[in-house]
Amino acid sequence: MKGSKLRVQNIVATTSLGKQVSLTKLARSQSNTEFNPEQFPGLVLRIAKPKSAVLVFSSGNLVCTGTKSIAQVKEVIKAVIKQLKRIGVHVTQKPKIEVQNIVASGSIDIALNLNVLALQLKNTEYEPEQFPGLVYKLDSPNATFLLFSNGKLVCTGTKNRQQLDFAMKQLIKNTKEVMSAIKKRKV
Repeated sequence: MKGSKLRVQNIVATTSLGKQVSLTKLARSQSNTEFNPEQFPGLVLRIAKPKSAVLVFSSGNLVCTGTKSIAQVKEVIKAVIKQLKRIGVHVTQKPKIEVQNIVASGSIDIALNLNVLALQLKNTEYEPEQFPGLVYKLDSPNATFLLFSNGKLVCTGTKNRQQLDFAMKQLIKNTKEVMSAIKKRKV
């Protein structure tokens, strides 16, 4: 997209394996796990490649984090299923993967006056004494941006690339409108 550069940093996806999982058995058989049922009901399973972490629940529900593409999410889920097979959990149905959140970072080629944007845009939070970034929430698509004066940004809340691209278009359109209105007032 012209005027912006955006890279996916993290995808959070969920699925259900449709099978019960003995977390104690999984923790004992795999060295790449963290399991402390007194503190959290799920088990953390670390996958080396692609580097990610999967929360495994006894219900068979999984939460995958740390991947940068849907292809990587699928690869990680396959790796988890392979590890579960070793402890006698045979997944027979193909898991339906649902993306819950995409986190992307990048920049836009617009100098941002965060004070002006905080006053002119709806749904913003900006407290420069607390944090140097401005939080800007879009309603449609559902996306939250963290904007910095140098044009760098983080976007979260979208569930696919189309939503992410559309959110970026909205951000650029809205910020350009505000910045050009300010320039016109100065003339």
